[in-house]
Amino acid sequence: MATLTEKAVLKALSNVLDPDLGKDLVSLNMIRDVRIEGNRVSFSVVLTTPACPLKSQIEQACRNAIHHLIDPDVEVDIHMTSQVTSRRTGNHPPSGTLLPEVKNIIAVASGKGGVGKSTLAANLAVALAEDGARVGLVDTDIYGPSVPTMFGLEGVRPRVNEQKLIMPVEKFGVRLLSMGFLVDERQAVIWRGPMVSSAVRQFLGQADWGELDYLILDLPPGTGDIQLTIVQTVPLTGAVIISTPQKVALADARKGVAMFEKVQVPVLGIVENMSYFSPPDLPDRKYYLFGREGAKKLAQELDVPFLGEIPIEEAVREKSDEGQPIVLAAPESASARAFREIAQRMAQQVSIRNAELPPTQKVEILHR
Repeated sequence: MATLTEKAVLKALSNVLDPDLGKDLVSLNMIRDVRIEGNRVSFSVVLTTPACPLKSQIEQACRNAIHHLIDPDVEVDIHMTSQVTSRRTGNHPPSGTLLPEVKNIIAVASGKGGVGKSTLAANLAVALAEDGARVGLVDTDIYGPSVPTMFGLEGVRPRVNEQKLIMPVEKFGVRLLSMGFLVDERQAVIWRGPMVSSAVRQFLGQADWGELDYLILDLPPGTGDIQLTIVQTVPLTGAVIISTPQKVALADARKGVAMFEKVQVPVLGIVENMSYFSPPDLPDRKYYLFGREGAKKLAQELDVPFLGEIPIEEAVREKSDEGQPIVLAAPESASARAFREIAQRMAQQVSIRNAELPPTQKVEILHR
Protein backbone atom coordinates (compact mmCIF):
# COMPACT_ATOMS: atom_id res chain seq x y z
CA MET A 1 0.00 0.00 0.00
CA ALA A 2 1.10 3.58 -0.68
CA THR A 3 2.00 6.15 1.97
CA LEU A 4 -0.78 8.64 2.67
CA THR A 5 0.46 11.82 0.97
CA GLU A 6 -1.23 14.47 -1.17
CA LYS A 7 0.56 13.09 -4.22
CA ALA A 8 -0.69 9.57 -3.48
CA VAL A 9 -4.24 10.82 -2.94
CA LEU A 10 -4.26 12.66 -6.28
CA LYS A 11 -2.78 9.63 -8.03
CA ALA A 12 -5.48 7.40 -6.57
CA LEU A 13 -8.25 9.82 -7.50
CA SER A 14 -6.92 10.09 -11.05
CA ASN A 15 -8.47 6.64 -11.51
CA VAL A 16 -11.95 8.01 -10.85
CA LEU A 17 -13.73 9.12 -14.00
CA ASP A 18 -16.55 11.60 -14.36
CA PRO A 19 -19.11 9.29 -16.02
CA ASP A 20 -20.51 12.08 -18.19
CA LEU A 21 -17.30 13.73 -19.35
CA GLY A 22 -15.22 10.56 -19.64
CA LYS A 23 -12.14 12.09 -17.99
CA ASP A 24 -10.65 11.66 -14.53
CA LEU A 25 -11.53 14.03 -11.71
CA VAL A 26 -7.96 15.23 -11.21
CA SER A 27 -7.35 16.31 -14.82
CA LEU A 28 -10.77 17.98 -14.78
CA ASN A 29 -9.65 19.99 -11.72
CA MET A 30 -12.58 18.66 -9.72
CA ILE A 31 -10.45 17.66 -6.70
CA ARG A 32 -9.65 20.60 -4.43
CA ASP A 33 -8.30 21.34 -0.94
CA VAL A 34 -6.59 18.03 -0.17
CA ARG A 35 -5.61 17.91 3.51
CA ILE A 36 -3.94 15.11 5.44
CA GLU A 37 -3.95 14.80 9.23
CA GLY A 38 -2.45 11.58 10.53
CA ASN A 39 -4.51 8.72 9.09
CA ARG A 40 -7.25 11.01 7.82
CA VAL A 41 -7.60 12.65 4.42
CA SER A 42 -10.14 15.29 3.46
CA PHE A 43 -10.81 16.92 0.10
CA SER A 44 -13.54 18.57 -1.95
CA VAL A 45 -15.08 17.22 -5.14
CA VAL A 46 -16.35 20.11 -7.25
CA LEU A 47 -19.14 18.83 -9.48
CA THR A 48 -20.34 20.66 -12.58
CA THR A 49 -23.84 21.10 -11.17
CA PRO A 50 -25.48 20.84 -7.73
CA ALA A 51 -28.18 18.76 -9.44
CA CYS A 52 -25.74 16.02 -10.47
CA PRO A 53 -27.63 12.68 -10.58
CA LEU A 54 -24.37 10.77 -10.11
CA LYS A 55 -23.24 12.58 -6.96
CA SER A 56 -23.37 9.57 -4.63
CA GLN A 57 -21.78 7.31 -7.27
CA ILE A 58 -18.82 9.68 -7.69
CA GLU A 59 -18.40 10.06 -3.92
CA GLN A 60 -18.33 6.29 -3.40
CA ALA A 61 -15.85 5.85 -6.26
CA CYS A 62 -13.51 8.36 -4.56
CA ARG A 63 -13.70 6.45 -1.26
CA ASN A 64 -13.04 3.17 -3.02
CA ALA A 65 -10.00 4.61 -4.83
CA ILE A 66 -8.42 5.80 -1.55
CA HIS A 67 -9.14 2.54 0.28
CA HIS A 68 -8.06 0.22 -2.53
CA LEU A 69 -4.98 2.10 -3.75
CA ILE A 70 -3.64 3.62 -0.51
CA ASP A 71 -4.95 2.02 2.68
CA PRO A 72 -8.34 0.48 3.60
CA ASP A 73 -8.06 1.95 7.11
CA VAL A 74 -7.71 5.60 5.98
CA GLU A 75 -10.49 7.89 7.20
CA VAL A 76 -11.90 9.69 4.17
CA ASP A 77 -13.84 12.94 4.55
CA ILE A 78 -15.29 14.16 1.24
CA HIS A 79 -17.00 17.50 0.78
CA MET A 80 -19.26 17.32 -2.28
CA THR A 81 -19.76 20.78 -3.74
CA SER A 82 -20.37 22.25 -7.19
CA GLN A 83 -19.47 24.98 -9.61
CA VAL A 84 -21.88 25.18 -12.53
CA THR A 85 -20.10 25.28 -15.87
CA SER A 86 -20.83 27.77 -18.61
CA ARG A 87 -19.89 28.60 -22.18
CA ARG A 88 -21.63 31.99 -21.89
CA THR A 89 -19.72 33.77 -19.15
CA GLY A 90 -16.07 34.41 -18.44
CA ASN A 91 -13.84 36.60 -16.34
CA HIS A 92 -14.05 39.42 -18.89
CA PRO A 93 -17.27 39.21 -20.94
CA PRO A 94 -17.35 41.56 -23.96
CA SER A 95 -18.83 44.99 -23.37
CA GLY A 96 -22.55 45.02 -24.00
CA THR A 97 -23.00 41.29 -23.35
CA LEU A 98 -26.59 40.64 -22.34
CA LEU A 99 -27.03 38.78 -19.04
CA PRO A 100 -23.27 38.49 -18.39
CA GLU A 101 -23.81 36.96 -14.93
CA VAL A 102 -26.13 34.18 -16.14
CA LYS A 103 -24.19 30.98 -16.76
CA ASN A 104 -26.78 29.02 -18.75
CA ILE A 105 -29.96 30.03 -20.58
CA ILE A 106 -32.30 27.13 -21.32
CA ALA A 107 -35.45 27.26 -23.44
CA VAL A 108 -38.36 24.95 -22.55
CA ALA A 109 -40.44 24.57 -25.70
CA SER A 110 -43.21 22.57 -27.28
CA GLY A 111 -44.50 22.25 -30.81
CA LYS A 112 -48.11 22.67 -29.69
CA GLY A 113 -50.07 23.93 -26.71
CA GLY A 114 -51.60 21.93 -23.90
CA VAL A 115 -48.75 19.45 -23.41
CA GLY A 116 -47.60 20.75 -20.00
CA LYS A 117 -44.72 23.01 -20.99
CA SER A 118 -45.27 25.65 -18.29
CA THR A 119 -45.77 22.97 -15.64
CA LEU A 120 -42.46 21.42 -16.69
CA ALA A 121 -40.64 24.79 -16.68
CA ALA A 122 -41.95 25.69 -13.22
CA ASN A 123 -41.07 22.35 -11.65
CA LEU A 124 -37.65 22.22 -13.32
CA ALA A 125 -36.85 25.65 -11.89
CA VAL A 126 -37.98 24.73 -8.38
CA ALA A 127 -36.23 21.34 -8.46
CA LEU A 128 -32.93 22.95 -9.48
CA ALA A 129 -33.30 25.59 -6.77
CA GLU A 130 -34.01 22.85 -4.22
CA ASP A 131 -30.70 21.23 -5.19
CA GLY A 132 -28.89 24.47 -4.45
CA ALA A 133 -28.66 26.15 -7.87
CA ARG A 134 -29.35 29.83 -8.47
CA VAL A 135 -32.33 29.83 -10.83
CA GLY A 136 -34.48 32.28 -12.74
CA LEU A 137 -37.62 31.66 -14.78
CA VAL A 138 -38.93 33.93 -17.54
CA ASP A 139 -42.49 33.39 -18.71
CA THR A 140 -42.18 34.49 -22.36
CA ASP A 141 -45.71 33.43 -23.27
CA ILE A 142 -46.99 37.00 -23.49
CA TYR A 143 -50.52 36.06 -24.57
CA GLY A 144 -51.08 33.29 -22.00
CA PRO A 145 -48.75 33.74 -19.00
CA SER A 146 -48.93 30.94 -16.42
CA VAL A 147 -46.20 31.74 -13.87
CA PRO A 148 -48.30 33.99 -11.57
CA THR A 149 -50.86 31.20 -11.11
CA MET A 150 -48.37 28.36 -10.74
CA PHE A 151 -46.39 30.25 -8.10
CA GLY A 152 -49.39 31.73 -6.28
CA LEU A 153 -48.45 35.29 -7.22
CA GLU A 154 -51.61 36.65 -8.83
CA GLY A 155 -51.82 40.41 -8.34
CA VAL A 156 -48.12 40.79 -7.48
CA ARG A 157 -46.23 43.55 -9.27
CA PRO A 158 -42.42 43.66 -9.63
CA ARG A 159 -40.65 46.81 -8.49
CA VAL A 160 -38.13 48.87 -10.42
CA ASN A 161 -34.73 49.66 -8.87
CA GLU A 162 -32.73 52.89 -8.95
CA GLN A 163 -31.14 51.88 -12.25
CA LYS A 164 -34.61 51.62 -13.81
CA LEU A 165 -34.29 47.84 -14.06
CA ILE A 166 -37.18 45.50 -13.32
CA MET A 167 -36.57 43.44 -10.19
CA PRO A 168 -37.74 39.83 -10.67
CA VAL A 169 -40.20 38.53 -8.08
CA GLU A 170 -38.76 35.69 -5.98
CA LYS A 171 -40.58 32.67 -4.60
CA PHE A 172 -39.49 29.13 -3.70
CA GLY A 173 -35.91 30.24 -4.35
CA VAL A 174 -36.63 31.10 -8.00
CA ARG A 175 -36.48 34.60 -9.53
CA LEU A 176 -39.50 35.17 -11.77
CA LEU A 177 -40.74 37.50 -14.48
CA SER A 178 -43.98 37.23 -16.45
CA MET A 179 -46.30 39.47 -18.41
CA GLY A 180 -48.88 38.26 -15.91
CA PHE A 181 -47.16 40.48 -13.31
CA LEU A 182 -47.60 43.56 -15.49
CA VAL A 183 -51.17 43.36 -16.84
CA ASP A 184 -54.56 42.73 -15.30
CA GLU A 185 -55.22 38.99 -15.49
CA ARG A 186 -58.77 39.72 -16.63
CA GLN A 187 -57.55 41.65 -19.68
CA ALA A 188 -56.36 40.14 -22.95
CA VAL A 189 -52.98 41.19 -24.35
CA ILE A 190 -53.82 42.28 -27.91
CA TRP A 191 -50.42 43.11 -29.36
CA ARG A 192 -48.79 42.74 -32.74
CA GLY A 193 -45.54 40.82 -33.11
CA PRO A 194 -43.10 43.74 -32.70
CA MET A 195 -44.64 44.72 -29.34
CA VAL A 196 -44.44 41.14 -28.09
CA SER A 197 -40.80 40.87 -29.17
CA SER A 198 -40.03 44.17 -27.42
CA ALA A 199 -41.53 42.86 -24.16
CA VAL A 200 -39.42 39.70 -24.32
CA ARG A 201 -36.25 41.71 -24.93
CA GLN A 202 -37.15 43.90 -21.95
CA PHE A 203 -37.52 40.85 -19.69
CA LEU A 204 -34.05 39.70 -20.75
CA GLY A 205 -32.15 42.95 -21.08
CA GLN A 206 -33.83 45.41 -18.73
CA ALA A 207 -34.22 43.29 -15.61
CA ASP A 208 -31.80 42.81 -12.72
CA TRP A 209 -31.36 39.03 -12.75
CA GLY A 210 -28.05 39.05 -10.87
CA GLU A 211 -25.90 35.92 -10.81
CA LEU A 212 -27.70 32.78 -11.97
CA ASP A 213 -26.62 29.24 -12.75
CA TYR A 214 -29.69 28.59 -14.89
CA LEU A 215 -32.21 30.97 -16.48
CA ILE A 216 -35.14 28.98 -17.82
CA LEU A 217 -37.28 30.47 -20.57
CA ASP A 218 -40.85 29.17 -20.73
CA LEU A 219 -41.61 29.64 -24.43
CA PRO A 220 -45.06 29.85 -26.03
CA PRO A 221 -46.06 26.92 -28.26
CA GLY A 222 -44.86 26.76 -31.84
CA THR A 223 -41.99 28.28 -33.80
CA GLY A 224 -42.95 31.92 -34.21
CA ASP A 225 -41.91 35.49 -33.42
CA ILE A 226 -40.96 34.99 -29.77
CA GLN A 227 -38.72 32.01 -30.48
CA LEU A 228 -36.92 33.96 -33.22
CA THR A 229 -36.62 37.04 -31.00
CA ILE A 230 -34.98 35.01 -28.25
CA VAL A 231 -32.35 33.32 -30.43
CA GLN A 232 -31.56 36.72 -31.96
CA THR A 233 -31.28 38.38 -28.54
CA VAL A 234 -29.27 35.93 -26.42
CA PRO A 235 -27.18 32.84 -27.16
CA LEU A 236 -29.01 29.88 -25.62
CA THR A 237 -27.15 27.09 -23.87
CA GLY A 238 -29.74 24.65 -25.14
CA ALA A 239 -33.40 23.71 -25.42
CA VAL A 240 -35.69 21.12 -23.85
CA ILE A 241 -38.67 19.89 -25.90
CA ILE A 242 -41.79 18.50 -24.23
CA SER A 243 -44.48 16.42 -25.91
CA THR A 244 -47.26 13.99 -25.12
CA PRO A 245 -47.03 10.47 -26.60
CA GLN A 246 -49.59 10.66 -29.44
CA LYS A 247 -48.68 11.24 -33.08
CA VAL A 248 -50.35 14.63 -33.43
CA ALA A 249 -48.18 16.05 -30.63
CA LEU A 250 -45.01 14.27 -31.74
CA ALA A 251 -45.27 15.74 -35.24
CA ASP A 252 -45.14 19.23 -33.73
CA ALA A 253 -42.36 18.26 -31.31
CA ARG A 254 -40.31 17.14 -34.30
CA LYS A 255 -40.73 20.62 -35.79
CA GLY A 256 -39.56 22.18 -32.52
CA VAL A 257 -36.37 20.10 -32.56
CA ALA A 258 -35.82 21.01 -36.22
CA MET A 259 -36.21 24.72 -35.46
CA PHE A 260 -33.54 24.72 -32.75
CA GLU A 261 -31.19 22.64 -34.85
CA LYS A 262 -31.64 25.08 -37.75
CA VAL A 263 -30.53 28.00 -35.57
CA GLN A 264 -27.72 25.84 -34.10
CA VAL A 265 -29.08 25.66 -30.55
CA PRO A 266 -28.27 22.26 -28.97
CA VAL A 267 -31.31 20.20 -27.97
CA LEU A 268 -30.62 19.00 -24.43
CA GLY A 269 -33.39 16.44 -24.58
CA ILE A 270 -37.04 15.50 -25.02
CA VAL A 271 -39.52 15.03 -22.15
CA GLU A 272 -42.74 13.03 -22.40
CA ASN A 273 -45.71 14.28 -20.36
CA MET A 274 -48.98 12.43 -19.64
CA SER A 275 -47.14 9.19 -20.29
CA TYR A 276 -49.47 6.95 -18.33
CA PHE A 277 -52.12 6.90 -15.63
CA SER A 278 -51.92 4.82 -12.45
CA PRO A 279 -55.11 4.64 -10.35
CA PRO A 280 -54.47 5.77 -6.75
CA ASP A 281 -55.73 2.41 -5.45
CA LEU A 282 -53.61 0.47 -7.98
CA PRO A 283 -50.30 2.36 -8.09
CA ASP A 284 -48.44 -0.50 -9.79
CA ARG A 285 -50.82 -0.57 -12.76
CA LYS A 286 -50.18 1.71 -15.74
CA TYR A 287 -52.69 2.74 -18.39
CA TYR A 288 -51.14 4.32 -21.50
CA LEU A 289 -54.02 6.57 -22.48
CA PHE A 290 -52.27 8.50 -25.26
CA GLY A 291 -49.93 5.83 -26.60
CA ARG A 292 -46.74 4.37 -25.23
CA GLU A 293 -43.18 5.75 -25.38
CA GLY A 294 -43.89 8.01 -28.36
CA ALA A 295 -41.51 10.75 -27.23
CA LYS A 296 -38.85 8.23 -26.24
CA LYS A 297 -38.96 6.71 -29.72
CA LEU A 298 -38.81 10.19 -31.27
CA ALA A 299 -35.72 11.01 -29.20
CA GLN A 300 -34.06 7.81 -30.38
CA GLU A 301 -34.96 8.56 -33.99
CA LEU A 302 -33.59 12.12 -33.79
CA ASP A 303 -30.55 11.04 -31.74
CA VAL A 304 -31.22 13.42 -28.87
CA PRO A 305 -31.34 12.51 -25.15
CA PHE A 306 -34.60 11.32 -23.63
CA LEU A 307 -34.88 13.04 -20.26
CA GLY A 308 -37.83 11.13 -18.82
CA GLU A 309 -41.56 10.61 -18.63
CA ILE A 310 -44.15 12.24 -16.37
CA PRO A 311 -47.33 10.38 -15.39
CA ILE A 312 -50.83 11.81 -15.26
CA GLU A 313 -51.66 12.74 -11.66
CA GLU A 314 -54.58 14.84 -10.50
CA ALA A 315 -52.40 16.43 -7.81
CA VAL A 316 -50.22 18.11 -10.45
CA ARG A 317 -53.20 20.09 -11.75
CA GLU A 318 -54.58 20.76 -8.28
CA LYS A 319 -51.31 22.00 -6.81
CA SER A 320 -50.49 24.10 -9.88
CA ASP A 321 -53.85 25.85 -9.55
CA GLU A 322 -53.09 26.45 -5.87
CA GLY A 323 -49.71 28.00 -6.69
CA GLN A 324 -47.69 25.06 -5.35
CA PRO A 325 -45.38 23.22 -7.79
CA ILE A 326 -45.77 19.50 -7.24
CA VAL A 327 -42.06 18.98 -6.41
CA LEU A 328 -42.71 21.01 -3.24
CA ALA A 329 -46.35 20.23 -2.54
CA ALA A 330 -46.10 16.44 -2.84
CA PRO A 331 -42.39 15.57 -3.03
CA GLU A 332 -42.96 11.80 -2.75
CA SER A 333 -45.50 11.64 -5.56
CA ALA A 334 -44.60 9.88 -8.81
CA SER A 335 -44.79 13.16 -10.72
CA ALA A 336 -42.52 15.02 -8.29
CA ARG A 337 -39.93 12.26 -8.49
CA ALA A 338 -40.11 12.39 -12.29
CA PHE A 339 -39.66 16.18 -12.39
CA ARG A 340 -36.62 15.99 -10.08
CA GLU A 341 -35.01 13.24 -12.15
CA ILE A 342 -35.64 15.22 -15.36
CA ALA A 343 -34.13 18.36 -13.78
CA GLN A 344 -31.01 16.38 -12.83
CA ARG A 345 -30.70 14.83 -16.28
CA MET A 346 -31.14 18.23 -17.90
CA ALA A 347 -28.39 19.71 -15.69
CA GLN A 348 -26.26 16.70 -16.61
CA GLN A 349 -26.79 17.42 -20.32
CA VAL A 350 -25.89 21.09 -19.77
CA SER A 351 -22.56 20.02 -18.25
CA ILE A 352 -21.87 17.63 -21.14
CA ARG A 353 -22.84 20.30 -23.67
CA ASN A 354 -20.53 22.87 -22.04
CA ALA A 355 -17.63 20.41 -22.04
CA GLU A 356 -18.01 19.22 -25.62
CA LEU A 357 -19.54 22.01 -27.73
CA PRO A 358 -18.49 25.59 -28.51
CA PRO A 359 -20.53 28.54 -27.22
CA THR A 360 -23.84 29.16 -28.97
CA GLN A 361 -23.90 32.35 -30.99
CA LYS A 362 -26.75 34.80 -31.40
CA VAL A 363 -28.61 34.14 -34.62
CA GLU A 364 -28.49 36.70 -37.41
CA ILE A 365 -31.63 36.38 -39.52
CA LEU A 366 -31.44 38.14 -42.87
CA HIS A 367 -34.66 39.26 -44.54
CA ARG A 368 -34.78 38.90 -48.30
